[in-house]
Amino acid sequence: MQLSEALARTHITRLTEFTCLADVLEPELIQSCLDSQGVATLRRRKLPMDAMIWAVIGMALFRGESVRSLINKLDIVLPQEIDYVARSAVTQARKRLGSEVIREVFNRSANTWHARAEHPHWCGLNLYGVDGVVWRTPDSVQNQAAFARTANASGEAAYPQIRMVCLMELSSHLLVNSAFDSVAENEMNLASQLIPSIPNHSLTLFDRGFYSLGLLHAWQQAQPDSHWLLPLKKGTQYEVVRTLGKHDQRVKLTTTPQARKKWPQLPETLEARLLTKTVKGKSVAILTSLTDPMRYPSEDIVDLYAHRWEIELGYREMKQHLLESRFTLRSQLPELVTQELWGVLLAYNLIRYKMLLMAKSLPSVHPNQLSFRDAASYIIFKLTQLSSQTPGNVPRDVLDIERNARQFKLDGKRERAYPRVLKMSKNKFPVRPKKNAVHS
Repeated sequence: MQLSEALARTHITRLTEFTCLADVLEPELIQSCLDSQGVATLRRRKLPMDAMIWAVIGMALFRGESVRSLINKLDIVLPQEIDYVARSAVTQARKRLGSEVIREVFNRSANTWHARAEHPHWCGLNLYGVDGVVWRTPDSVQNQAAFARTANASGEAAYPQIRMVCLMELSSHLLVNSAFDSVAENEMNLASQLIPSIPNHSLTLFDRGFYSLGLLHAWQQAQPDSHWLLPLKKGTQYEVVRTLGKHDQRVKLTTTPQARKKWPQLPETLEARLLTKTVKGKSVAILTSLTDPMRYPSEDIVDLYAHRWEIELGYREMKQHLLESRFTLRSQLPELVTQELWGVLLAYNLIRYKMLLMAKSLPSVHPNQLSFRDAASYIIFKLTQLSSQTPGNVPRDVLDIERNARQFKLDGKRERAYPRVLKMSKNKFPVRPKKNAVHS
């Protein structure tokens, strides 16, 4: 069931009931963020700023609604002679709100929810993942000036694009923080912006593309007990310092002068742990900062890397399920694109935190074992009905969301029956050459 299908079943004319999610995103937090950013909530305006935050969240939750239609259906328009809101008024309200307020709401709520979550751990460490994703924006003149496009031998991409790197807790898919910029920005530079957000007692799983001794050293030094793990990059030079066991070595890595110039705290050499294991007939080598063999047994470390795929699934949940495979963002202006992206991340975290509460009602079930598509549809469907219930029934309906968590539990993942191959080309039509582009 798509989110839009769930909404279609509510048979209501106003969508304001989704603000019942305020039981996890408190109004006091929203007002505090508005005050800290100096954004005034003028009640004499037709579109107050605190309600506009929910409108930005609603742009992600109700992807099938146009922004103007969404605003007019939401109960955030203060009563005046004419209740209808023009498109220009919506755009001006979003401009007044800006993107920094949404970013601060995301950061504060993420910190609060992670503190309440009680994530499972391995050897005293919570598992996190870092990876990148690309978003495409509308091909407006302003977006084209602000955001670059990827290119290959065939030409440039059709749309201006944004590169994003996120830090995610892997058992719940709750995002800790995110950094994004034009697609021309390097992923490792974006990842370095996440260093202040690294939790203590954490193990972060990286893709091999993030191999940078400067980044990894800074990541490890960010907290007293923060660690990293990633596959060994082909061609990496190292010196074996000590053999800890079969397929288990302590190695020394030499840093380059260029890296030490970019990262002043980076020493000339780093020690790490190198583990190898044969998986399905293929040798897998893992490099990690978990150098204590007594505290971190080698038998489990290589298998941990499979959990990195959870962040890829999280990106799929955002793009395919939350945004219903409408891959191009809505906003025509760069500042509003940034605002919209923070709204998508906030909406995703909002649903994911609700799913975390649902998983707590099930024994030995983690939130990533629940179907995001089905659970999100059910959560929004139930919350859109709360305002039509009598006050005495609202607590019962909220509890009903958690009681029904069992029906969203995913079956165990099946092994692939056939090899992964491309059966046909996805390009049905020829690509328009760049010289014929609208904004060439």
